Amino acid sequence: MAQTIYQSFVYVLPETVLSIFFVLTLLTAIVGKRRSKYLPAFMALLGFVLAGVFVFRQIGVSELVFSGMYVVDPFSWFFKVIFLVTGILIVVFSMQSRELEAISTKYSEYFSLIISLTIGAFFMAGSSNLLMMYLSLELVSISSYILAGFTKENARADEAALKYVIYGAFSSGLMLYGISLLYGLTGETNLYAFNQALAIGSIPRVTILIAIVLMLVGLGYKISAVPFHFWTPDVYEGAPITVTAFLSVTSKAAGFAMLIRFFKIGFIDVSAQPIAAGMWDIFKGFNWTDIIAVLSVLTMTVGNLVALWQTNMKRLLAYSSIAHAGYILMGFVTLTDQGISAMLIYFVAYLLMNLGAFYVVMLVANKYHTENIDDYKGLGYRSPYAAFALTVFLFSLTGIPPTFGFIGKFYLFSALINSHYVWLAIVGVLNSVISLYYYVKVVRNMYLVQPTDTSRVEFDFGSNLMMTLLVVPNIALMLYFSPILNWAQYSVTMFGLR
Repeated sequence: MAQTIYQSFVYVLPETVLSIFFVLTLLTAIVGKRRSKYLPAFMALLGFVLAGVFVFRQIGVSELVFSGMYVVDPFSWFFKVIFLVTGILIVVFSMQSRELEAISTKYSEYFSLIISLTIGAFFMAGSSNLLMMYLSLELVSISSYILAGFTKENARADEAALKYVIYGAFSSGLMLYGISLLYGLTGETNLYAFNQALAIGSIPRVTILIAIVLMLVGLGYKISAVPFHFWTPDVYEGAPITVTAFLSVTSKAAGFAMLIRFFKIGFIDVSAQPIAAGMWDIFKGFNWTDIIAVLSVLTMTVGNLVALWQTNMKRLLAYSSIAHAGYILMGFVTLTDQGISAMLIYFVAYLLMNLGAFYVVMLVANKYHTENIDDYKGLGYRSPYAAFALTVFLFSLTGIPPTFGFIGKFYLFSALINSHYVWLAIVGVLNSVISLYYYVKVVRNMYLVQPTDTSRVEFDFGSNLMMTLLVVPNIALMLYFSPILNWAQYSVTMFGLR
């Protein structure tokens, strides 16, 4: 037993490193009280870099560890890279945030929570057991609740955290009930054993569908899918901008990683050749794909339509995030390798364009103390490079060439068309057109409206460098995206232990 645990432990070294630095970052509040307030941030950065070293040593590994509780495979590796890049960027953003200066004495707690959420996201991406899925999701959720209300001086943050906890507790309870039903029906919590039990057993179809709907409530809440999205706008507006950006990428990506693994391992007919032909076979006679398609349409449509009336940039990006969850769900409808690889490509694009947009919003809030869209009037004259960068990120979010967002949507729509979901692809294109209106509204304010204050405001070298580091890949990956495409396809092809 000890030998087995040691062999398994070798495969969770990245998570172990992050756990160690979670503790060390907390301790900086004691040992570094009179030193640089950025010491916890540097400690968090070091933790992410060292964890990244161990993650990259796992390239090509496919192992089921800890008695089937956790999988280390190219699919989870893909998401771990996304989580690490996001964590590093958020730490750098946080060091520049004026909004967080009020809690500078609590930096150690703040950055340790960033690390703990990342640890939970790591486990969410690789969980192959229902209990591990629930525990890792709760680790992410609890860290998110605290981060959302971290600036207690802000009344909006208190409201955001309270709503987040209430919605999270409700959806978590329903998900746990769904897990109990699945275990009661099959006697299994391991997804691989669960699949075998479904294949050989006579399980009541109605009961299993109820259990899966309950599971979808918990996962739908995490990815901000309609109708489980109500927490998103208030939390995104009330939380610090850095936290909002972090939740919009890491929390959402972790939710989708778990959603894909749950269905792709638990409900695939492994005897079907090709494997894609066996997707959803457990639901014969029930149009489950249509349910997911309707969920996708509702999510993208509600997100885009409500975004049209927003006057706050954070709320606009919150509803935009909901809409993008709908776009990503389009790739999930067929659950084919092509559809999932399209989802992974889109996650890379979403990381770059969404974090870039939030970064510029943070810089503007630092300088002008506002998040109101009307106050972006004339930004193209006052801060030309910041306005240019934000324009690139917004066009990428829309899916307009020459940005990487176009490639992401292109592969999503191609996967749908190849799976004969042409109508869903058309709905996605129409929603992209709708989103263009509220994104262009911001661009119009920056370039076509004369500012009342014509004083020129420039950002420091570090801020311009960070904007450049996010703008360049948004354009360059449109021109040369084959490495990302190959990476995504490899991650899906080597999914799990098949």
